[in-house]
Amino acid sequence: MNKLMAYWSILIKDMKNYYLKPPNISWGIIFPISWTLMFFMRSNGDVDIRDILPGLMALSILFGTTSMLAVTITFERKSRSFERLLLAPISLNLLMLAKTTGAIFFGIINAFIPVLFASFIVDLSDVNWLTTFIGVVLIAITSTFLGLLIAVSAREVFEAQTFSNFFRFPMMFLCGLFIPIENLPVFIQPLSYILPLTYGADMLKSSINSAGSINLWLSLLVLIGYAIALFRISTHNIKQKWIY
Repeated sequence: MNKLMAYWSILIKDMKNYYLKPPNISWGIIFPISWTLMFFMRSNGDVDIRDILPGLMALSILFGTTSMLAVTITFERKSRSFERLLLAPISLNLLMLAKTTGAIFFGIINAFIPVLFASFIVDLSDVNWLTTFIGVVLIAITSTFLGLLIAVSAREVFEAQTFSNFFRFPMMFLCGLFIPIENLPVFIQPLSYILPLTYGADMLKSSINSAGSINLWLSLLVLIGYAIALFRISTHNIKQKWIY
């Protein structure tokens, strides 16, 4: 019970203190909305909204979650308040889950901002919402843990945001969000299949347009594997750099 209360207290504290700060609002909310409106307004019937919807959802999650962690983790490390959290009666793994759960929720909410806009324009009644939700959750988890790994490696918020862009912007073009992977140069395609967002975006394509090219179970296993690996590496780095 004490562990659950500590977990909940940390989560609520982060929601109140960090999640609506300007960096999160700009990168986590305004950017996905602006990106969504840009595509929808420019489509004018020339672009199938359902074709770009999976990419918009994945992009909204990616920017929302990584921006969130860049603020919460980096700021608390600099202010040394993270050290006080280590005194909480919970393990480091549970502590980091508490620090990342809010970002995961935030990413899931961000994913459905494009869906809201699209629902006024196209018929989404035949979408496989269960698979879509699973894909959204897995993308949110892997993106959050990627953001955690980046935040652990940075000392300042602007450094974490800069490091994040080294991953975020290449993913926009390499993960099949808007440009099919098969249309990329042959020597770049293997890199696309190394990135976890490729598998998450393909799950969304399968559930929304039945246009996925990767087996759903393979995508599921790869995303779970990435989530576990990123979380373990992040906690290992915290132990090595911040505790010992």
